[in-house]
Amino acid sequence: MAAMIPPLGPYYEDKLEDLRRIFGPNATLVADGLLVGDRRYPIIDDVIITLDAARLPGPLSTSPLPGGSGPTSSAPYSEDVQRTFSSEWKQYPEMLTEYRTEVTRYFDLLPLGELSEASVVDLGCGIGRWATFVSDQCRSITLVDFSEAIFVARKKMDQRVNAIFVMGDLLDLPFVDDAFDVGYCLGVLHHLPVNALTAMRDLRRLAGRFIVYIYYDLDNRPPHFRLLLKAVTQARKRFCKIESGTIRNILTWSITLLVYKPLCVLGPLVERFTRVGSIPLVEGYRHATLRRLRQDVYDRFFTPIEQRFTKAQIMELSDSFETVTVSDEVPYWHFLCAR
Repeated sequence: MAAMIPPLGPYYEDKLEDLRRIFGPNATLVADGLLVGDRRYPIIDDVIITLDAARLPGPLSTSPLPGGSGPTSSAPYSEDVQRTFSSEWKQYPEMLTEYRTEVTRYFDLLPLGELSEASVVDLGCGIGRWATFVSDQCRSITLVDFSEAIFVARKKMDQRVNAIFVMGDLLDLPFVDDAFDVGYCLGVLHHLPVNALTAMRDLRRLAGRFIVYIYYDLDNRPPHFRLLLKAVTQARKRFCKIESGTIRNILTWSITLLVYKPLCVLGPLVERFTRVGSIPLVEGYRHATLRRLRQDVYDRFFTPIEQRFTKAQIMELSDSFETVTVSDEVPYWHFLCAR
């Protein structure tokens, strides 16, 4: 993305009604952004910037942005996580074929076919790997990410006319209550610098229903899974401190070729003589391409914050939602919250 700020284009001219639904009835498009009360949010390459100026990533952190007036955010924030995901989605920007299959797995509890009249929000969208498919099924979709991946998502979805793009922090979103009908947050909350379930309780105000995926605590797995997780966690804590892109690339390839790929190839053979689900990675990655494996290795080993939860802990969200339904299918655990 160029450092120079292009003039505001016409992309949002026919979306003012949606913008007011999201930001409030006084939202107005101005020459250099979106004006909401006394707050002015710059719009760059069709991305509405709501992120605090002190937390802008990459070139944006040194570019003079128009507007952006307002108080400094006090929400918890991890610059390391932001930098990791900006780097990840620059290295893995492709829309892989298996993403289509994966998104249907997440939506087993809320079929995509039921979203035709819904306004949807994708919280932590990355490059839009899920939104690309969900946008075909819903009335409108808002993509939110606090990393530079949001600009990749905009380019990936340049043929979509029902999408709104926001660079923002999930812990500090300037959206009004009930801005959306449905929200989803897949593989994001467990990387936040606050308890993931607490964050989910705070996000409930945005939509009546949420599809969520957070890392599971291996509570439905045999003991040897938890022993392996301890070793993986120790490796991750060391690897995430490495800043060299070259070394990260070497480690990613090494783990993919020496661990992930062999388990995915040999695991199904071993499971013929044991029980299904006894070999790590097989159930979730059985048909994954090498590129998909590499992307997940990078995600898993270079992110400094990782939280894990049991199914029972997720069910505690029933103190804030009328219903909480946890799917028994992979990936574990993904669930539907409704209020």
